[in-house]
Amino acid sequence: MGDRYNIHSQLEHLQSKYIGTGHADTTKFEWLVNQHRDSYASYMGHHDMLNFFAIAENEAKARVRFNLMEKMLQPCGPPPEKPDD
Repeated sequence: MGDRYNIHSQLEHLQSKYIGTGHADTTKFEWLVNQHRDSYASYMGHHDMLNFFAIAENEAKARVRFNLMEKMLQPCGPPPEKPDD
C-alpha cells in the first residue's frame, strides 16, 4: 500500500512540475495543444528537420522558424467554450 501512495505522489509531483504531462482534469484540447507545441519546439531545435522543412517549402530557414513560432500561439485554433456548470 505504501508503494502505491509513493508512486501516486511522484506522479502528482511530475504533473505539477511539467505542464505537458497532463493531469486528471486535462481536456482533449489542452492535451493536443501541448503535443503540437512540443512538436514545433522539437522541429526548431533539430536543425536538420528545420533544413528539411525549408527545402520542402522552398523558404528560408528563418521564415520557416518564424512560421513555426506563430503556429505555437494557437496550434489547434481558438479554445472551445467551456460549458457552464
